[in-house]
Amino acid sequence: MAEEHSRHCGLVLRTVESGAAAVQSPVAASWCRSALRYGLRPDDRPFVERLDESALRAVREAAGGLPDLAQATLDALFASVGRSGACLLLANGDGIVLDMRTTEAERETFAGHGLAPGANWSEMREGTNGIGTSLIEQRAVTILRDEHFACRNTGVSCMASPIFDPDGHVIAALNVSSARADLGDTALLVAALVQDAARAIERDMFCERFGAARIMLAPAERQGGGPALLAVDRDDLVIGATRAARRQLGFEAGTPLPPRPIGDLLGEPQVQGFEDGDRAVLRQALARAGGNVSAAARLLGIGRATFYRRMERVGMGG
Repeated sequence: MAEEHSRHCGLVLRTVESGAAAVQSPVAASWCRSALRYGLRPDDRPFVERLDESALRAVREAAGGLPDLAQATLDALFASVGRSGACLLLANGDGIVLDMRTTEAERETFAGHGLAPGANWSEMREGTNGIGTSLIEQRAVTILRDEHFACRNTGVSCMASPIFDPDGHVIAALNVSSARADLGDTALLVAALVQDAARAIERDMFCERFGAARIMLAPAERQGGGPALLAVDRDDLVIGATRAARRQLGFEAGTPLPPRPIGDLLGEPQVQGFEDGDRAVLRQALARAGGNVSAAARLLGIGRATFYRRMERVGMGG
């Protein structure tokens, strides 16, 4: 084991010293971040940092409803991968493990690898690894055994995917780890299952956030990237969009989403008349005008004073 660790340490350090390696390989780029940005060495500390129970409770509380909302998806995913001797982890946006699924027979084995609730798997602390690297790069990653940065982590392979909140921020990571040396093509299947589960959690979070709205699919310009969902209110204004939908429609992730008429976003703009329902007409005109009342009134062909009177009549205030 010491000889294997020595070889791995030498490979990592030689790769970091090579100026071209980081450009050629995402794993090498992560190794370089680990060494040069975070100041880590592959033969550093012999254990993974882990929070005590009190600190872990505080981290779980700070995660809000995510752990509870994800329970059904975690159970379903573990039912698919658990019999192969895998460990399922849900971590927060800082890489702290919030929840874990494994068999009792495997629990101690994975704990010996630092895979347990409260463990800190941020890239800043552990270098290249499934959870931490997926959070930093904001994409799904597979880190096989000797692709880990730290020598102590080369006993497992990790398939991970980030989880994005309804505003497009990365807030968590889902990870399946295996200690099997013969994982082979199984890693591809597990990685796909992890990504599907992460997208399911994103969908559930979005639907919970916009429970009173109508949920629609955005036009699918390309495959993959998660659920492209829109939340539309009773006046046909889009009030929410998932990260994939924002990307397709040109909205920046993590920024406030200005209400827009659904027809405008779908390429079917319509300026309705008041007979179609005053409230919806007024709100859509305001949305198109960026909140400028005078411009909205001009769109409808009425005066500003008339626009205000109609706002008051439908309870929109002055």
